[in-house]
Amino acid sequence: MASKLQLCVRRLSTLRKHCCFTSSSSSSFLVRSRSLLIQPSRTINHHSSIHSPPLSRTFYSSPLLNINSTDTEGPAAIDYHSLLQEDEFHSLADSTIHDLQEKLEEYGDTVQIDGFDIDYGNEVLTLKLGDLGTYVLNKQSPNRQLWLSSPVSGPSRFDWDRNAQAWVYRRTKANLLKVLESEMGQLFGEPIKLA
Repeated sequence: MASKLQLCVRRLSTLRKHCCFTSSSSSSFLVRSRSLLIQPSRTINHHSSIHSPPLSRTFYSSPLLNINSTDTEGPAAIDYHSLLQEDEFHSLADSTIHDLQEKLEEYGDTVQIDGFDIDYGNEVLTLKLGDLGTYVLNKQSPNRQLWLSSPVSGPSRFDWDRNAQAWVYRRTKANLLKVLESEMGQLFGEPIKLA
């Protein structure tokens, strides 16, 4: 019994760390990370004696609905019918990475940036810009995505968009090449053309 009580106390403590109180009741709260609604069967009396009967709680899984929220941003739905076949993915991804490598090598010959270095190995393109940071672009075959790690915008995952004929970040609809052109233009202080 004591171990069950300790486990319940630890779970409740964890839930409190990840919860947000609703305005409708201070004794019920939504747990955003687990999408659980937890409601006590009676209110807690903080001044009750130690011998009061234990509280019972009802736990059930429920979709998290926040009626007051206007936040609808999130990744666009995946159209699984348009997912690339593996060989098509590798062809498009390899072509994109090799074209980028060539253009960046050409650009590197014309600029004076300390620490400018391009490396391609194990299907990973790494662009080192010295004190400006490092870009890493690699294939994620199981997801049919290109993953970009940027010193400016952080990590992004790009899917092939058949309509745009480009790698697009579903959350923001940003084009991979346009993102790189914009960020590198900011870092270098001059426009760069990669498309």
